[in-house]
Amino acid sequence: MRIHQGGPAVAGIALCLGALTACGGSSGEAGGAGQAAPPTAGAAPGGGGSTAEGGGGAPSLDGKVVVIDPGHNGGNASHPAEIRKKVKIGNGSKECDTAGTATKGGYAEHAFTWDVSNRLAKILRSRGAKVALTRKDDKGVGPCITERAALGNRMKADAAVSIHADGASSSGHGFHIIEPISIGRNATMVSRSAELGKALRDAYHDGTGIAYSNYLGKKAIDRRDDLGGLNMSTVPKVFIECGNMQNKDDAAKLSSAAFRQRIAESLAKGFQKYLTQG
Repeated sequence: MRIHQGGPAVAGIALCLGALTACGGSSGEAGGAGQAAPPTAGAAPGGGGSTAEGGGGAPSLDGKVVVIDPGHNGGNASHPAEIRKKVKIGNGSKECDTAGTATKGGYAEHAFTWDVSNRLAKILRSRGAKVALTRKDDKGVGPCITERAALGNRMKADAAVSIHADGASSSGHGFHIIEPISIGRNATMVSRSAELGKALRDAYHDGTGIAYSNYLGKKAIDRRDDLGGLNMSTVPKVFIECGNMQNKDDAAKLSSAAFRQRIAESLAKGFQKYLTQG
């Protein structure tokens, strides 16, 4: 993700509703380099990596609802007319979705976000949470940023996250969290979103060792009012830019299946803290 962005709600979109539907296999609010096929090496989504999925005695997340939004989608780049159509985001209009960025080695952001989201969902479900993904695969188009937000609202999610990787200048490195700014309609979720953002930031930094962004945000926290996925949400929600795909060192980490499992486990710890705190 790079541009500050978000098409028509794609007809007939199938949503992965927690344990009710098994998902087979990346918040479309930023443009960037075109799409490229993901590397063939590495584990399939949700597989490989460490064995810490079960939570190791962590408090149960029974009754908690989490919505995970894998940014972009694999078919976006080949359907520009659909994803460029404007949708209302509460304080203006944005594109329905965008194609996302990619590493110089050809690993696409949409594939990265899809993989990490499935790994994270698997861990949270193993701890009892009901988890929904905003798209059913990595081959479709959209959904629009407004529909991505609407799923969390309909499910009255306890927390939601939009997974991304940035496409900034190659000199930039590190990760950052994007929190909402109130535009009125989302006012009630802003303070809780800040709590969620801090929990995910701390867990991600501790668990992955990736540095705070050196080009955006303050201590890895940025706040924006131009993202439809945040403006249109009524439940606590943040974005995470997991690293900069244009930076050589960040790209090497994000392209590693083992490291993506580490990312998922780190984010799961952040959700665990947020969802079980007093």
